[in-house]
Amino acid sequence: VQLQASGGGLVQAGGSLRLSCVVSGRTFSDYDMGWFRQAPGKEREFVAGVTWTGRTTNYADSVKGRFAISRDSAKNTVYLEINSLKPEDTAVYYCAAKRPGLTTLASRTGYNYWGQGTQVTVSS
Repeated sequence: VQLQASGGGLVQAGGSLRLSCVVSGRTFSDYDMGWFRQAPGKEREFVAGVTWTGRTTNYADSVKGRFAISRDSAKNTVYLEINSLKPEDTAVYYCAAKRPGLTTLASRTGYNYWGQGTQVTVSS
């Protein structure tokens, strides 16, 4: 499975971005999808996840109400809409894929496949 993330950039606080992650190589609908982020000097942390059916989503407390994850099976793409951006949202954002069922959406160790990351920088 190959994952290609895009959509990052430099944005002012309060602004919005939409990140995209295109999945290729395997059947997209077979996988739960997640977004993680890693700020300089910090561990990679869970941001949002969506199950393979698209029916269930999960968010980190720090982004609830501001971020929204969605998936489009016709385009083999998972999206992360990020709104009301804060300087502390600055990080490299990674998309990831895992087989359903064995681990929760928020469990980083459950994800087998990772994209290359896209940088999001929020200026104050």
